[in-house]
Amino acid sequence: MRIVYFTHSLTSCWNHGNAHFLRGVLRELACAGHAIRVFEPESGWSRMNLVRAGGAAAIEEFQRLFPELRPEFYGEDPDVDHLLGGAELVIVHEWTAPDVVAAIGRYRLGHRFTLLFHDTHHRAASDPNAIRAFDLSCYDGVLAFGESLADIYRRWGWGSRVHVWHEAADTRLFRSLTQETAAESLVWIGNWGDDERGEELAEFLLRPAEASRTAFDVYGVRYPENAQSLITGHGGHYRGWLANVRVPCVFARHRMTVHVPRRFYVRVLPGIPTIRVFEALACGIPLVSAPWDDCEHLFSPGEDYLLARSEAEMTRHLRDLTHDAELRAALAASGLRRIAERHSCAQRARELLAIVGHLGQTEQQERTGAL
Repeated sequence: MRIVYFTHSLTSCWNHGNAHFLRGVLRELACAGHAIRVFEPESGWSRMNLVRAGGAAAIEEFQRLFPELRPEFYGEDPDVDHLLGGAELVIVHEWTAPDVVAAIGRYRLGHRFTLLFHDTHHRAASDPNAIRAFDLSCYDGVLAFGESLADIYRRWGWGSRVHVWHEAADTRLFRSLTQETAAESLVWIGNWGDDERGEELAEFLLRPAEASRTAFDVYGVRYPENAQSLITGHGGHYRGWLANVRVPCVFARHRMTVHVPRRFYVRVLPGIPTIRVFEALACGIPLVSAPWDDCEHLFSPGEDYLLARSEAEMTRHLRDLTHDAELRAALAASGLRRIAERHSCAQRARELLAIVGHLGQTEQQERTGAL
């Protein structure tokens, strides 16, 4: 199948977690024999910041590790006819500019291919007008990365044309790296963002780490000076930006990690974890999570990871993991099994093809009925 994907960036993962999943699933599709073309805007903010942070070497590292993927760049007024010629499946991510989203939809009117809109953010709930401003009238369906997000699109009239397509771990990259003894204790990998979880990080990372006397490292971007001072004040070390391809090696050096979801996903869009949950479990590092409602039963709390419902419980879990090697091993083994069974990019690639096949059957039935 000839597949075209429009993303904000595949080249860059700088403050752009969606690149993690897309790299994995598109590589799986390419390795399965599908022809993949990926387009991203030439002035995308993530890639520009990647170059500032890592220089040309960061781009070269992506190209070396993902030789199957060669993104192409378009300007402010792309020639959609040229970009989409011969496509059988086109997927457009929700960070694509509205005028490009609309132009692709118009192109769909005169051509036969499957056109999907891919939403992996909370804007449909937090800023619905921004999403409803997109002209999706010619799109065949929506891919939503959680059931609670899919429900919003159903309320907007998409009905059975919205499909839940969760993120997953790129297990070609994220895997357990054998290491007899992790040299360091706790690591948190995540971006500060727009203070969407500042209070939660203090409650479920900074204060528990200090109280349990657990040394910890923090990796990520967009941490203001006051946030960096908080990390240092609680005994941690702020390490700055980390390319996603290097995360497995960092996990391997640490005994445990923590999941602190963004506030909006806890309160308004339950059931959607960050991509780091999938990636951490795929690397076999013990994970402790701040409260979130796994209402879709993606994982098994208490077996795949430990759930901390309070600051005191987080402190206790960190102490336990520091001193209990058997507990660490049991959590790692369970998490690895869960990813292998349900949450790899290879599985998501197969799910995507099944969704497209279902949409194709539905379209054929509608055409036949119309005749």
